[in-house]
Formats: sequence, C-alpha cells, structure tokens
Amino acid sequence: MGLEEKLPSGFLLTGVEQLAGWVRKNSLWPATFGLACCAIEMMATGAGRYDLARFGMEVFRASPRQADLMIVAGRVSQKMAPVLRQVYDQMAAPKWVLSMGACASSGGMFNNYAIVQGVDHVVPVDVYLPGCPPRPEMLMHAILTLHEEIQRRPLGAAR
Repeated sequence: MGLEEKLPSGFLLTGVEQLAGWVRKNSLWPATFGLACCAIEMMATGAGRYDLARFGMEVFRASPRQADLMIVAGRVSQKMAPVLRQVYDQMAAPKWVLSMGACASSGGMFNNYAIVQGVDHVVPVDVYLPGCPPRPEMLMHAILTLHEEIQRRPLGAAR
C-alpha cells in the first residue's frame, strides 16, 4: 500500500500547481516601457511612498531577458510598435503585459494615423488599467489583479 493510495486523487499535482502559481506571482520582474505621462506615475509607484518592494518588484529591469512583466505606460506610436514587439519577443516565458493608461489601452484622445489604437494590436495584453494618467494606487491594484490571474493559471497552459 503506497502513499498514492492514501492521498486524495490529484493532491500532489494540485499542490505543485499552487506552489508554482505562488512563486510566479511573487517573483514578477517588470520591464518598463514608459512612453508618455503615464510613465511618471509608474515611476512614482516604485518610489518610497507607494513602495512596490512589498510585492517583490522594487527593481524595474532594463533588459527584457531579465523581465517577465511588461508595463506599457503611455501612447504607442507606429514607429515604436515594432520595438515594443521586439522587446516582448525577447522576454522570457511565461510573460505578462499590463496596459497602463487610456492611450496605451485604446489610443486615448489621439485618434490619428501616428498612434496605435490600443497596444493589444501589437502584443497580447493581460490587464488593462484605465485612466489619464492612472494614479499609482490604481497601478498597484492592477498588479494585484495580475497576481490573482497568475495564481489561478495552471502549469503548462498555452496562451
């Protein structure tokens, strides 16, 4: 009579998935992609008053190879879209994207040929953060929402 007969069905796999989800959500390293005024609010979130260090995200990575969360803050121009995609492609999997602000999410008030009308035309977005510009508290709430989504995602799930 082995251990597998005494444990409920799927107990070990569920425990491993919960542990992996907990590790993933508590080890996010953001890559900044600050393009406009939303970037100022994103920088304020990392400062002492709001302190992203409580969530293990105190260092914004400059290299996409060291990051797994891309925070796109501000409007994305047509010239910047290929660069954004290249940085996203260089990030290690699993990777997540947070669209910060009305301009990144939908083009904002810039309805013209030069601005991409939503960053989801370039990269897949996991969490949208509305506002013009959104407050640091709103960014922290969006990050906590992303933490919950990461915690629930099963192992090996394809995007």
